[in-house]
Amino acid sequence: MIKRSLCLAVLLLPIGTAHAQKGANGMTIERKADMKTVDGGTENFTGKATITGQFQREAPSRVTGAIVRFEPAARTAWHTHPAGQTLIVTEGVGWTQIAGGPKLEFHAGDVLWCPAEHKHWHGATPHGAMTHVAIQESVDGSNVTWMEKVSDEDYLAPLGKE
Repeated sequence: MIKRSLCLAVLLLPIGTAHAQKGANGMTIERKADMKTVDGGTENFTGKATITGQFQREAPSRVTGAIVRFEPAARTAWHTHPAGQTLIVTEGVGWTQIAGGPKLEFHAGDVLWCPAEHKHWHGATPHGAMTHVAIQESVDGSNVTWMEKVSDEDYLAPLGKE
């Protein structure tokens, strides 16, 4: 049985910590001004998406994440995460859909969870941008499996009910 759920994705690229500051207590702070921003790439996104502050924690942690901004009408391709994903929406309104389920809407301030291996997509609405913090774990060195692009028909389908 597949539960109805929301989730979002992030494409992790090579990650650097050159500008991170490590305090005497071992806490690390990466300053916003020092974070790199990269394009999401046309292989895994439709429209303009940018990825900022990508991180991957050292073992034994498996946590990875980033801040992802979707311009109006931008969206991911269909994809899955091996250990699920948490998304914290910081700006705007977005849409998401799990394969075979209804298209759902989420808003700034919402926190979403997507269980492991659920094929889904997500992105901004056609009318405004959306930004989220995506946090997921890697399993065997991978945090996402990308698939085919989302059709305009799926993207523009009517909203469903939770």
